[in-house]
Amino acid sequence: MRYSVVLALSLLFFAGCVRNEKHPVNFYYWKTDVSPGNTETDYFNKLGCRKLYLRFFDVDIENGRVIPKAGIIPFDAGTFQAEFIPVVFITNRTFERMTPDDLKRLAENFNQFIKEIKDKNNIPDTNEIQLDCDWTESTRSNYFFFISELKKITGKEISCTVRLHQIKYKEKTGIPPVSKAYLMCYATSNPAEFTGKNSILDISLLKDYTRNIETYPLTFDIALPLYSWAVVMNHLGKIKLINGITREDLPASCFKQINETDYEVENDFFFRGIYLNKGFIVRIEQITPDLLQKAKKYLNDKIRKPYGIVYYHLDKSFLERFTISDLE
Repeated sequence: MRYSVVLALSLLFFAGCVRNEKHPVNFYYWKTDVSPGNTETDYFNKLGCRKLYLRFFDVDIENGRVIPKAGIIPFDAGTFQAEFIPVVFITNRTFERMTPDDLKRLAENFNQFIKEIKDKNNIPDTNEIQLDCDWTESTRSNYFFFISELKKITGKEISCTVRLHQIKYKEKTGIPPVSKAYLMCYATSNPAEFTGKNSILDISLLKDYTRNIETYPLTFDIALPLYSWAVVMNHLGKIKLINGITREDLPASCFKQINETDYEVENDFFFRGIYLNKGFIVRIEQITPDLLQKAKKYLNDKIRKPYGIVYYHLDKSFLERFTISDLE
């Protein structure tokens, strides 16, 4: 009886330790101009970060041709002490009509372009390349074939992002042939739907999509958001996004608050490069420290194996809303 009590207490203590586990923290960097300032460097160092997941370029279809776009501006990698992990965003439509030969050529060109960027910017070689693509059931065969070809050509570990619908519906979207996944625990809904929920991160939707996250068969880290935006709806119901906006950025003289998140434009004026007419509705969607803590607690309690956290993304305007302890 005494042994049973001791064992039960030990198991309870162990479970408590798992729930309170500290997770390694790193960041994405998603700007074309790679120039982290003092704030970014300070947060990166104080959080003990080692890796910066750096978006090298995008890949898309333009006039029927697959082309690289939005490549990073040349910079000196020696000015920021980090292991730079190349990340490439690829649109889903890129894979819609590609043949196996097309995919092989894409993998070869892809590898060459990454090498050129590394050489031009004195970026030390790493053993990981990360792909970011919102693949679907109809494109998964081509995307997965491309991953396999890239792995052969580069000889490196290929990782990829996995969106919430790809977690919940993994039987339909499939499991990518990668060494590691980065589960994007944000973008819980479409901002264009204007549903009243925070489309960046809604805890109830996060729980629904990740209900069976413990059965996801790949090793994974968790990607969490720090960003914000304004969702602008005009008189016709059309939507535009203005990135990086919080409630504090709205001039009080031009807006009337309707509820906790929505504001009505009271005067015609230009705001962050967009002309707003009287009567437009602006919804502010942002990640607060409280919302971030709720998401982290849920995931920490839910996931019973080690994982790291990668925040999106390393930018002064987002970081300064959080303390170091908020992000630990």
